[in-house]
Amino acid sequence: MAHRADAKAMLDERGYVGATIRGQNPAHLMEKAVRDRITESYYWKEQCFAINEATLCDRAVDATFIGGTYGQQKPTPFLCLAFKLLQLLPRREIVLEYLHQTDFKYLTALAAFYVRLTFEPAEIYKTLEPLLADYRKLRRRTKNGFSLTYIDQFVDELLTKDRVCGTSLWKMPSRQQLEDLEMLDERVSPLGEEIDEIDNDDHDHIERRDDESDEVDDGEPTTNGDGVAYD
Repeated sequence: MAHRADAKAMLDERGYVGATIRGQNPAHLMEKAVRDRITESYYWKEQCFAINEATLCDRAVDATFIGGTYGQQKPTPFLCLAFKLLQLLPRREIVLEYLHQTDFKYLTALAAFYVRLTFEPAEIYKTLEPLLADYRKLRRRTKNGFSLTYIDQFVDELLTKDRVCGTSLWKMPSRQQLEDLEMLDERVSPLGEEIDEIDNDDHDHIERRDDESDEVDDGEPTTNGDGVAYD
């Protein structure tokens, strides 16, 4: 009963006095329809009861897919755990530990989703962009079945899309806007050196081809099929 009472107290719009994120009740970072589906789900009632930041890890370790809702608008365990994080509001260092550990990829994905919901814009980019080089596979649960994605693709969606995992994300400034405000440094692509090497190889190839062409022009005169020389 205490678990349900805590959830209801958090969702109560009247006189909420707990911690806030950007001036609002953290639970309201998810739409009401999504919140209602979560708190009425079997997984929430049975698996999210009396868990804390440590025991939540056990649930995330057992996760086998990401996603929002499926079937008859049933919330995934991933979405339920994300809502539980909004209820727990773990300290920043705990969230970063979830994010940076390398053994459990669905815990990383869960932390990335939570970062996108709760961190400030510049910190979201700084925290999540390193994961654009993480190519571990993820299963995604959709309304019609499963699909394959990767952590880097999931993070790219978090940074560029307005809706992920059945949840509307708050509108944050673009990276370019934050760069213009000098809140972010210009991002250097991890592929930059490889692209430069390709460009240099192409340039060297063109120079060699030009040199070979000059050698042909300075050599024997070219003849047509009848043996008549021409320039």
